[in-house]
Amino acid sequence: MADRESHADWGAYYDATAGRPPRQTLLWALERAEQSTQRRAVDLGCGDGRDTIELLRRGWSVIAIDAEQIALERLMTRPDLPSAAKLTSLCGRFQDLAWPEADLVNASFCLPLCPPERFSDLWQRITGSLARGGYFAGQLYGERDDWARDPALTIFAEKGARALFADYALERFEVEESDAITPRGKRKHWHIFHFVAQRI
Repeated sequence: MADRESHADWGAYYDATAGRPPRQTLLWALERAEQSTQRRAVDLGCGDGRDTIELLRRGWSVIAIDAEQIALERLMTRPDLPSAAKLTSLCGRFQDLAWPEADLVNASFCLPLCPPERFSDLWQRITGSLARGGYFAGQLYGERDDWARDPALTIFAEKGARALFADYALERFEVEESDAITPRGKRKHWHIFHFVAQRI
């Protein structure tokens, strides 16, 4: 996920976040999805692969999607990329792409970057792509986030965020509100909804 202050230097952003572990929402989903027989995953907004690598390490087949070619190049050249990885990379904005049926869709910190007018279609595409019993993990931004004033972002109040999961069993929904420094060194107030949900 990019800082909203600047989009120009993606290499510097990935350098600043290199070596970070997989996100907790993915790990929560994997705890529940380990019994999946086919283990097909889609990683939306994959960046340079902190979550993709964990999926591959556990034997999942992954379609990794990112709008930045540099992210996919870094993913494909990571020293911890498993030698027998079942990995397909797609360069493009996830709201413009389609992908086959999956048992897990991971969307770590990327969903708010979908333009508001495209979000409903994207959400339906994600839900439609998940096999019954499949898992969906990621984050949404709340209305008190410092970036909530940006009209290019999709923002939700907590009630609206929870209402998105009508076709899911919402297994985990945690609200985070904190002040912290972004990877580019900017102070920011975060208002985040972390979720893991199962398609019913």
